[in-house]
Amino acid sequence: MHSRRSQQQKGAVAVSAVTATAASAAAILVLSALQITVATATSTVTDKPNIIVIVADDMGYNDVGFHGSNEIPTPNIDALAYNGVILNSHYTQALCTPSRAAFLTSKYPIHLGMQHLVILEPEPWGLPLNETLLPQHLKRNGYRTHAIGKWHLGFFKKEYTPTYRGFDSHYGYWQGLQDYYKHTVQATFTKEYGYDMRRNMDVDWDAQGKYSTNLFTEEAVKLIKDHDTKDPMFMYLAHLAPHTGNDDDPLQAPDEEIAKFSHIEDPERRIYAAMVSMLDQSVGKVMTALRDKQMLQNSIILFMSDNGAKTDGIHANHGSNYPLRGLKNSAWEGATRNIAAIWSPLIKDPQRVSNELIHISDWLPTFYSAAGLNISELGVIDGKDVWKSISENSKSPRTDLVYNIDDVWNYGALRQGDWKYMYGSTVGGREDQWYGSSGINSNYYFSPDEILKSPTAVALNALVTFQQIAEKNANKSPLDDHPLEFTIQTLCESKIKQLRSAATVRCNKLPEDQLSSHVCNPLKSPCLFNLKEDPCERTNLATTRPLIVINMEETLMKIRKTIVAPINLPRDPNADPDKWNGTWTNWQDFEYVDVHRQRVPQEVLSPLAIGLITATCFAFLIVIVLLLMISCKSAPKNKLATIFQSLEDPLDSPNAAMTQSKDKEMIQIPFTHNPSYN
Repeated sequence: MHSRRSQQQKGAVAVSAVTATAASAAAILVLSALQITVATATSTVTDKPNIIVIVADDMGYNDVGFHGSNEIPTPNIDALAYNGVILNSHYTQALCTPSRAAFLTSKYPIHLGMQHLVILEPEPWGLPLNETLLPQHLKRNGYRTHAIGKWHLGFFKKEYTPTYRGFDSHYGYWQGLQDYYKHTVQATFTKEYGYDMRRNMDVDWDAQGKYSTNLFTEEAVKLIKDHDTKDPMFMYLAHLAPHTGNDDDPLQAPDEEIAKFSHIEDPERRIYAAMVSMLDQSVGKVMTALRDKQMLQNSIILFMSDNGAKTDGIHANHGSNYPLRGLKNSAWEGATRNIAAIWSPLIKDPQRVSNELIHISDWLPTFYSAAGLNISELGVIDGKDVWKSISENSKSPRTDLVYNIDDVWNYGALRQGDWKYMYGSTVGGREDQWYGSSGINSNYYFSPDEILKSPTAVALNALVTFQQIAEKNANKSPLDDHPLEFTIQTLCESKIKQLRSAATVRCNKLPEDQLSSHVCNPLKSPCLFNLKEDPCERTNLATTRPLIVINMEETLMKIRKTIVAPINLPRDPNADPDKWNGTWTNWQDFEYVDVHRQRVPQEVLSPLAIGLITATCFAFLIVIVLLLMISCKSAPKNKLATIFQSLEDPLDSPNAAMTQSKDKEMIQIPFTHNPSYN
């Protein structure tokens, strides 16, 4: 019996060894099969991933479903987030221009001179030309680069516009906003008004009457459809939505879309919801186009908002940053902690929520890392490579960030670990409270099924299904009767609910006496918050943790030594579209001629043409001089005086009558005796 058992045990060990060997071989085959599947599907595809960045404009933290709101369904954005990684501690700058500058340069705006406000419509300044931008870096590494939608980084000279800053193409507008149908821009604080829609450097008049979100979506889909997959693509799709249009008609969406949100009582919030819904549909169409082109299996797709919503005030879009504090254009979390989610088959640990710290300046080195490029090419930057944190759920290399330091408005904020220090405020502290809809109401509903049936979920489910087939075929073994455990799973309702709960920010309940005794008024004195314990910034701990305040103030003093002074410039009257055929244009590249109301380019004539004209004029003068000399030699001497006299101004040689008249006038002038001549 003992001998038989020993033989059975030996046999079991042998079988286990064979099984383990088979499993190892199967694992290798899985990876090989996945690589073969991708290579077969697109036989001439680049090995570098396509990078697709979709940016929402002024979209509130609470205006996506995956943050726990039931008010505005965003099934496509949610499907992207749930299948990938929800970046729950993703920070941006507080305004459009600074955020976009930080994204494209990987630098804090304080190191660019772009920390104060935005580029207003008639102002002649932009993102400094000595900065190398993300598309320029990627283009150097073989990427085809495309910008769609909003620019807002300067256009007063052509060198500041997208196609001169590394993008192969741009379709969109140069300003910070536009009417969704007319594509006109009314200056925020002055009277200028004009048309702003461009295809590269040319004005696109055909866009009039067409909805901006649809135009930008159609352009993105067309670029994907026409893309040569031998080269990797970088697409920067910077939507207008859900930013307001002009003040005369700020909230715009198709009527049929607005009708879907009759459950929202506030009529302005209702239109905002329709604007968000159109944006969500755009995400679905882009994802479908990537799937149809067989580019999805080698892509990185990032969705984010450039800053928080503006619930009230100038350009109020009625978005919600709930439960975070403050509005756009402040150092509060509601302005700076924003929506972000990323999906890619390159992510090793997907379908989760990450609370690791990420700043918008981190994306350039992070994309570089994901694409296998050399980060040392980027030089001195503020951004960190957080790809490993995103892909493998490791600790983020970023442990601190500068919200902003604005000495014009005298406010700033710094984060170190869980601690946030802030001082000062914008607009006199009038937007320092909590605003916006909670998104929770008995009239609202949450539908996981709507998410699972969205175009984004359909595209990703199809991709996952084919990857699972490859794994299944690679794992076939006569020795393995166990059910397959795939390395990647299709999204299901239970997973959606789990992730949604994990991504929802909740304000801790605090005693009323604690709230009243720890009030923050940054206009009077600096405030300190523990964001891990108090994400809603309700308890100011500056008086109870003075050493932390001192340490963070010392850090700010060091950072101050690196600040570049703001480069903002005042309004230029020549920017007025009335002077340029009713369009916003790169006005400083032209000389304005008021008489004809036309622009005269300074570079109309080439250097060769200018040289030929100059030579012709010089030759003409020589001929004139020679003719005069010949005439002088051949003419009688008594006629020479007549010839030269004819070249003089008659008024310069007075005749006799004029002389006599002058003499009479002199006689009539009374003489006054001056004693000093005595």
